[in-house]
Amino acid sequence: MIIVLKNGTTPEQIKAFEDKLQSQHRVKVNIWQGVESTVLGLIGDTHQIDIESIGAQPIVESVKRVQEPYKKANRKFHPDDTVITLPGGQQIGGGIFHIMAGPCSVECESQIIEVAERVKAAGATFLRGGAFKPRTSPYSFQGLHAQGLELLRKAREKTGMPIVTEIMRESHIDMFEDVDIIQVGARNMQNFELLKELGKTKKPILLKRGLSSTIEELLMIAEYIMAGGNDNVILCERGIRTFETSMRNTLDISAVPMLKKKSHLPVIVDPSHAAGIPWMVEPLAMAALAAGADGLMIEVHNDPSHALSDGAQSLTPDQFDHVAHHVFAARDALSHLAD
Repeated sequence: MIIVLKNGTTPEQIKAFEDKLQSQHRVKVNIWQGVESTVLGLIGDTHQIDIESIGAQPIVESVKRVQEPYKKANRKFHPDDTVITLPGGQQIGGGIFHIMAGPCSVECESQIIEVAERVKAAGATFLRGGAFKPRTSPYSFQGLHAQGLELLRKAREKTGMPIVTEIMRESHIDMFEDVDIIQVGARNMQNFELLKELGKTKKPILLKRGLSSTIEELLMIAEYIMAGGNDNVILCERGIRTFETSMRNTLDISAVPMLKKKSHLPVIVDPSHAAGIPWMVEPLAMAALAAGADGLMIEVHNDPSHALSDGAQSLTPDQFDHVAHHVFAARDALSHLAD
């Protein structure tokens, strides 16, 4: 249930109303102070609450029931866009556009630093790179693990770029204490024990959509993290598995405006994994920008033909320069149109 309070309602009135709702109806009340209004979200069994009685309260503007099973991730409960602020001051969401770029896997110090320096020079604001890699084949390169995390930290020291890297299991959380954004990959999207533990942290979590997951399932997974107390969730559309065989996955570009409609959380798009084809990265990136995405995640490798994982879909630094230039030019043009 959502209750919108009238403008001018005082903090004392809000607190008294919150206490009354909790004591009389045994529900949890979440409060969001928006730009134009204050919204109360009631979580729990609200079936016995009389909507007319609530609506008759002098401080209530409107009240309605919510059918969606996700509450904290629901825009109805939180009308304003969430803006996630990192300790270094970087912000994600709310119209601030970012590109997260780097190799699929961290392979050695020279590789990750060279790529980090090149993508930063082209305008990327976050460095992505895998220290732990879930692979379809057990015989494929699985990442450098702790050594890979250390190399990412060295690249951050060298360039100043915050790092984004994927976690595989809850027992690794302590190892990720110094990671700026923890990524939950598509194959781990429904690792519920991991999600619960990540909910206990305050670390920003980049949540990738599963290969065959619906939008509601993705939002319910975000709810798992948020229910634990961590509201710093970034949603990532990275393509879903369909009957189409000409590309690795099919980018569901319609997911971007739909997620924006249903949720207040930031949404980014990964065009590299979406198609698995380098030349498709730029048009898919442009589509994501036009659809309203808050950012992109792009794979870049300094020597894709010899990459230990996903080299076939990676851009070279020169190719990334070209794509980033066009994306930022399109972003600026869209900003002028909006003005």
